[in-house]
Parts: sequence; structure tokens; C-alpha cells
Amino acid sequence: MIILKDILYNVVIDALHGANDVAINKIEFDSRKLESNDVFVAIRGTVSNGHDFIDTAIQAGVKAIVCDQLPEILNSNVTYIKVVDTNKALALMAANYYGNPSAKLKLVGITGTNGKTTIASLLYQLFINAGYKVGLLSTVKIMVDHVEFKATHTTPDSLTINHFLNEMIAAGVDYCFMEVSSHGIHQKRTEGLHFTGGVFTNLSHDHLDYHPTFAEYRDVKKSFFDNLPKTAFALSNIDDKNGAVMLQNSAATKYTYALKSFADYRAQILENQMSGLLLKVNGNEVWVKLIGTFNAYNVLAIYGTSIALGLDSLEVLRLLSNLESVSGRFQYIVSKSYVTAIVDYAHTPDALENVLKTINDIRTKNEQLLTVVGCGGNRDKTKRPIMASIASELSDKVVLTSDNPRNEDPATIIEEMEKGVAGQNYKKIVAITDRKQAIKTACQLALPNDIILIAGKGHETYQEIKGVRNDFDDMKIVKEILEQLDK
Repeated sequence: MIILKDILYNVVIDALHGANDVAINKIEFDSRKLESNDVFVAIRGTVSNGHDFIDTAIQAGVKAIVCDQLPEILNSNVTYIKVVDTNKALALMAANYYGNPSAKLKLVGITGTNGKTTIASLLYQLFINAGYKVGLLSTVKIMVDHVEFKATHTTPDSLTINHFLNEMIAAGVDYCFMEVSSHGIHQKRTEGLHFTGGVFTNLSHDHLDYHPTFAEYRDVKKSFFDNLPKTAFALSNIDDKNGAVMLQNSAATKYTYALKSFADYRAQILENQMSGLLLKVNGNEVWVKLIGTFNAYNVLAIYGTSIALGLDSLEVLRLLSNLESVSGRFQYIVSKSYVTAIVDYAHTPDALENVLKTINDIRTKNEQLLTVVGCGGNRDKTKRPIMASIASELSDKVVLTSDNPRNEDPATIIEEMEKGVAGQNYKKIVAITDRKQAIKTACQLALPNDIILIAGKGHETYQEIKGVRNDFDDMKIVKEILEQLDK
């Protein structure tokens, strides 16, 4: 048991009705998980409003309600705390409940449109290889040192974040690397966290189903750096036109990285092959098993972060050369008939263009590049024609298919994608709504030495259709199909 007023530290309270010295069990924002003596925080979500479940919470035996609008009738056995923003209150209460675990380790947040998962995951890998106990909060998984937990969101809810940070403290973790999404920042999930550093990767077209304008999307990302303390560091990709914007109002110690501009951490690509990159980083050559220009930026972000956290620069270069690529990020296999299949999470126009340009930079042009790509349902519709335009411009053949259609008709999504295909490229396009059949068709069309890119889902092992998540793993499926065709 913990006293209510202790977990309300730093929460700005508009009104308090009832006692704040009551002992409470735990904090919940999901009315289905409530138990007797809990505190219920009423969150206004995109699907439901927690304020509609206040009566349900009281029937479950809660001791306190945190809300931004008081009910008309107050129960004398319950304490009501009115606040302006329940998301922010939840985050601060969660941090207090778990004893502010983020202040007891070095927490680094990585934000931007692309590269967050790769940078966070490879920083985790690098610091593990350097002999530290490390935590990871990412889209792919959550790691507490060497123990793995399933991830459900890019940035988990604030209770989940603080729960796992507390687990990390118990396990003796020194560093934690965390993906920070625009949703997570906007919904105040990162409030109350003590960041040792922040990293900005890039900014491109994404999440405009959630943010009404690109400017808001940018400014939400920027607010993360604006709120870093002066004891922290801020590392930004200065080649991105928004890189300098992120640092404008930050009190943190500022560092930059770039391939094209003057920066604190700079690299030159000496070789770019399917087996990896040879880079010159701040005057020192290093070979890494990562592929493409976009990964050169990721390497620089990892290098700069590691040095900002106190590691020796030459030791970091040695550790970089041993890093293995992240699941679903330019992950590839080569069949017996020498067909290369690449699975990548590229689900934004910028990410898809980066991957296709990387493949085109490496290949000899004596082979075909076949791209399988779709767009998610119930998400930003404006990027659909752009994705198809990029795929058809930079590929020899394109199979337009389903991604996670969710509650939309896959055929309608594909039709919206097709609108972006230029007339001269239309002959390259075939539309197949069934994703497995689309992958199979690309494999059947592929000749020896051809390259197949399967984009959009990467590490995901499901396909969401009409509210149901069906087992679906791009890499597993393409392996099986290529093996069958090789027999």
C-alpha cells in the first residue's frame, strides 16, 4: 500500500474532494483491470472516454478518481482529484508510484520518423557487448538486461514504461534506450521521466492521420528536446532540414551528426555493398554489417550517443563492427536459385525511398528489382499514392497488396495507391489483395539474381483484418515459398 498524496507529487490539482491521505493499492486507467482500493485515472482516448467509466470504477471499490471533469454527483466514500490533463497526471503518478526509476539509470530517448527501432536496438546490443546491464523499450520488444518481453506500442503507456524501468533498476541495469514516438510525446506518456539524452533521426511524411498538420507533428517532436534538462545531451541529424529546429530551444548540451554537413560526428561512405558498409567516421575507418546510406546515419547516431555516454571512441568503433542487423530492418535471405529476398519495415514514403535507393545503389542493374508493398488501413491516406509512386519509379515490377487493412477494404486502399502511379510506370504494376499470394507472385516472377523487396511490415508477425490479428510473418512466408520453388 502507498499513500495517495505521495503519488500526487508534482501533479497540478485544480480541485480536491475528499481525503488525500488514504492508502491505495495501485493506479489504473483501464476500468476492466480495477480492483478494490485502486486509483482510477479517467483518460480521454481516441476510441473511448475514461470519464464514462467512473461509475464502474466506484462499483469496483476504487479509493480515488483522477479526472478533468467532475461528475455531477460525488460519492462521499471516494476522493476526487480534478486536473487539467489526466494523461500528464497519469505519467507523473506512475513515476511517483514506482519511485521515479528513470532517475536511477541513464535513459536515452530516440525520436524521429525513421531509424528509431534500429538505433535503440543497436545501442542496446552495443552496450550489452561492452559489458553493461542494459534495458530496451522498442517497437520490436522490451528487454530488461537479457530478459525479453513483448512490445505492443512504439512508446508504451506511462504505467508500463515505469513498471519496466523499475524492473530494470531491480535487475541492476545501467542504461536504457527508448523509442519515443510523436503519439507518446503528445499523449504525455514521457512526462515525469528523467532523460540523460535525446536523439533526433529525421522527419518525413508520417502519422498525419493523428496530427492534423506536418507542423504539429514536427513541433511535438521538438517539444521532447525543449523539455530535456541542461544536464542531458541532445544529438541531432543536421543533414535533415528539421535537425537544427530540434535543438533551437533545448537547454541540453547539443551535438550534431551528418554525412553531408559540418558536424560533431561525421562519416563518409567508402563502400556500400549487400554485405555491409565501409565508413570513415571522424577520420577512422570502420566496417559495419549494416547496409545503405540510411544505416550510415544510424551508425553515426549510435556512435555519437555512445561517446556522449562516456565510452571511448576507438572502443565504440570496435563494437560497431560487431553489430548485427535488427529483425525486419533490411533483413535478407538468398535462395538456392540466387534470388535475394529483403524484408523491411519501410511503411512511410521516405523509408521506402531510402530502401529502394539503397538496393539500386548496390545492384548491378542486370537483375530485376521486384517490390511488394501495401498501406495500412485506418491510417494516413495521403501517403498511399506517394508510396505507390515511389515503388513504381524505383522498381522494375511492383505488386500492390494488403498491409494491415484493419477495418478498410484492401481493394479500396490499393485503388488509392494506384492513383499515384505515373502513366509510364503503370505497366509495372499488378494488384493482388491477398498478401501471401502477392509475395508468392513476386517469387514466381523472379529470375536468378533478381531482388525482391517486401516492404511495410518488417518484424510484425501478424496481419490485422477486421479487428483480428492473424499469424503472418513476411520473412517466414517468403522463405517457405522460395524453398518450394527451389525444389
